[in-house]
Amino acid sequence: MSNYKDMGVKMEDLTKRIGEQINESIEAKKNFHSQIDNIKKVSSKIIQCFKNGNKVLIFGNGGSAADAQHIAGELVGRYKLERKGLPAIALTTDTSVITAWANDYSYDTLFERQVEALAKKDDVLIGISTSGNSKNVIKALKKGKEIGTINISLTGNNGGEVKKLSDLNINSDSKNTPRIQECHLLSYHIICELVEEGMMK
Repeated sequence: MSNYKDMGVKMEDLTKRIGEQINESIEAKKNFHSQIDNIKKVSSKIIQCFKNGNKVLIFGNGGSAADAQHIAGELVGRYKLERKGLPAIALTTDTSVITAWANDYSYDTLFERQVEALAKKDDVLIGISTSGNSKNVIKALKKGKEIGTINISLTGNNGGEVKKLSDLNINSDSKNTPRIQECHLLSYHIICELVEEGMMK
């Protein structure tokens, strides 16, 4: 605490700022109630995908790349229940593919190339974009449509082009990236729980 005082930050100002951010997060999640039906539909599609012997491919940039890895980790490993591993791949983890393709060709086509290589008809693609307009997510979803994948997206703002390319979309209408990411985290934790329970039945 003494460090903040040394920087000239008043404790009451700091307390106020933290409280405001907590309230923003609560408000964003209250508005996120509008996505309950979409969360149920997404969970059902992923369960159907796994039961049909298909897989899930997940991708996004920055914090959304970390979210893609988080989702894949929960599905391959476990969320709450002991069960067999579920086939999910984060397209954000293979550094050889990422650096080779982005260096030699284009970062904008990085996920598209992996979808082309790995996706089959009726696989689920989950594209994550807080802006709804990430070029490489858009291109990957377009490639998925050519292949016949089920396109799901997690977006923010108004969903942008990513939403338009999605069969199902979960959108936080916030314009604040950290709040959007918090809603995404909540949604995919719920999805992982519902999918896990659905696969156990």
